[in-house]
Amino acid sequence: MEDNKMVAGKVKKPGKRGRKPAKIDLKAKLERSRQSARECRARKKLRYQYLEELVSSKERAICALREELEMYKQWCSAMDQGKIPSEIKALLTGDEQKIPQSSSSTKASKNGKNSSTGSSNAQS
Repeated sequence: MEDNKMVAGKVKKPGKRGRKPAKIDLKAKLERSRQSARECRARKKLRYQYLEELVSSKERAICALREELEMYKQWCSAMDQGKIPSEIKALLTGDEQKIPQSSSSTKASKNGKNSSTGSSNAQS
C-alpha cells in the first residue's frame, strides 16, 4: 500500500487524473466529421448567395441613382441656358397631381424647390 494513497477512506491509485478516455468508435467520429463539413459547406454556400444578392441589389440601386443624377444634370444645364424643363414647370405650376405619385416625383418635388431659386437666379 505504499504506492496507493488513502484519502477520505478511499484508496487512490497513482496515475492520470480526470476522466478516463472513452473508447471512441472511429467510424462514428469520422462520420460526424464528414457531416460537420457538409453542414459547413452548405452554410458557406448560403452566405455567398446572400452576399451576391446583396451586391446585385446595391448595384441596381447605384445604376438608378446614376440615371437620376444624369437627369438632374441635364435639367441644370438646360436651366443654365435659360430653358426650364417641362418636368420642372409641371412641378412649379402645381401640375404634379397629374403626375403619378412615385418616389421619383417626390424627389423631383424636393429638387423643384431648390430649382425654383436657381431658376430665379438664372433669369435675373
